Order: sequence, then structure tokens, then C-alpha cells
Amino acid sequence: MRGPERRHVARQLADANDGVVSRSMLRRAGITRRHVAFEVAAERWTVHGDVTVAVHTRPLSRPEQLWHAVWEVGDKVAALDGVTALHHAGLTGYQDDAIHLSVVHTARVKAPSSVTLHKVIRRIDGELAGGGMPHTRPSVAAIRGAQWAVSDRQAALILLLTVQQRLTTPELLLEASRQIRGRRRRGFVRQVVRDIALGVQSLGELDFAVLCRERGLPEPDRQVVVETNNGRIYLDVRWRNGLCVEIDGVQHREALMVSTDNLRTNDLVLGGDRALRIDLVGLRVFTDQFLAQVARGLTQYGWQAA
Repeated sequence: MRGPERRHVARQLADANDGVVSRSMLRRAGITRRHVAFEVAAERWTVHGDVTVAVHTRPLSRPEQLWHAVWEVGDKVAALDGVTALHHAGLTGYQDDAIHLSVVHTARVKAPSSVTLHKVIRRIDGELAGGGMPHTRPSVAAIRGAQWAVSDRQAALILLLTVQQRLTTPELLLEASRQIRGRRRRGFVRQVVRDIALGVQSLGELDFAVLCRERGLPEPDRQVVVETNNGRIYLDVRWRNGLCVEIDGVQHREALMVSTDNLRTNDLVLGGDRALRIDLVGLRVFTDQFLAQVARGLTQYGWQAA
């Protein structure tokens, strides 16, 4: 194969992979290792690792880096996973420049230094999305990303953003949490997923009154009915001195729920109550901070700690 034809074929192959191509793809097209060495010596192509060839000499772009990572580890066993797979699916608002790949724990592979490799016990049925670069479905990637996060706060953020940006549904996230076993923060991830999927219905599991009792705060009444100018309101939590706490599930951030919540809060304030709003997932992550605000509110109403 002559040089111009060889370079044309290689560019066509690379165009399908964001500008890079694997040696096996070149070999199947009749482009040998000797051909690659000739193009590299002529400073038209560059080699990255053992497998990846770029048909240019500039630094690799992010999509090219992902292909390089998958090919060097092995595209038959490796897949983008965690936050990397979520970014590939369109996640925004979360920064993590590491390239996270997963392989089953029995795979004997070597990863480049640029790759964070995670070994998983098994692949669950249908966890890999079809077509293009190997990657896990968003529901699976979110669960694993939360398990691999450096803190509970980051784990909760990954789960929330994935649902809020509609990369997956709460139901699929809940299903994935039941199927995927992880070594880290397994209980916390499952709690947050239940909060996201079931909303304020999971308040019974959380039991706000228990949290208050553990911190020496007076226990509130639950599901209190208040009559306002706009009708009857059912409050999540209320003390008899007029301090209320409204605990919001994820659904309270969607569509017109913010407006209706504001109307409820305004009615309470105009009726003489004080209302604190706490999101349910935030209560999992910032428990002490939110309960400290509750304590301040009770103190302003005359309550004194024993």
C-alpha cells in the first residue's frame, strides 16, 4: 500500500474514533507495524502506548485519551465507568479529570498511569451501553461513581446530578443499587438512592424525631395540619412554638414544585410560623449543620438546652 493511500485509509479509520486508531484496526486494513514506524519517523503520526496510534502529532484530545485508555487496558474487558462514563453520557457540573475504567476482578491487565482502574466483582446483565466506546449505563456508572468518590458529599452529588440531569431515572438508579455490591459506603449509597427514588416517603426511615432526640432537641410533632388562607397544609415537622421544618425530596426541585413550595412557606410565615427548609439528601450529608440550624431556631423561640 502506497503512502498516500495508507494515510487516507488510516485517517478514515481514525475519524470513527475521534482521531486515533488501534494497531489491530490498522493491521486488518493492511497497514503493518513497519508502515506505522515509517509514518512516525516522518513525524506524521505518533504512537501512544503499545496499542494506540494517532494520525497526527498534536496532544491527544479528551475523547482520544479515552480511546487510548480503553485500548491500552483492553477493549474486550475494559469500559468507561463511574464519573468518566457519566461525563461521556453528558454529565455536567462535576469535575473529575481522572479516567475511570472498570474490569472484572479476574482480568489480568496493565493500565497506563493516566488511568484509574477499578476491578469489579462482576458485570451485571445489560450494564454496558451499546455502540461506540465501551461504557457502562448511567445508572450503573452513578452507583459505582458514588462508591468510588472520596467523600459522602461527593457521592451524594454524583447521584443527585445524574437524576437531575435526566441521564437515568430514580427507578433505574434504585434497581442498580440493589444489584451492585461495593466495598465502600454501601449503606450510605443505598440510603441516598432510596431518598432520591422515594422522596419524602423515606422520611420514616430517617426519622427526623430520632435525630432530634440524639442531639438533645425536643421532639417535634409529625404530619401536622395547618389551616391557611390558601387551604389546608400538611407539615412534615412542627414544634408547638411555631417552628416548622419542611423536608424536600428531589422532586421538589422540578417544574413548578419550587413555586408551590414557596407559596406554602409564605403562608406559614404570614401566619406567624417560622419555616426551615431542608432537602432530604442534604440531611443525610450535612446532618449536623442542619440540626444546628434547627437548634438555633428553637433557641430563638425560647427553648433552652438541658
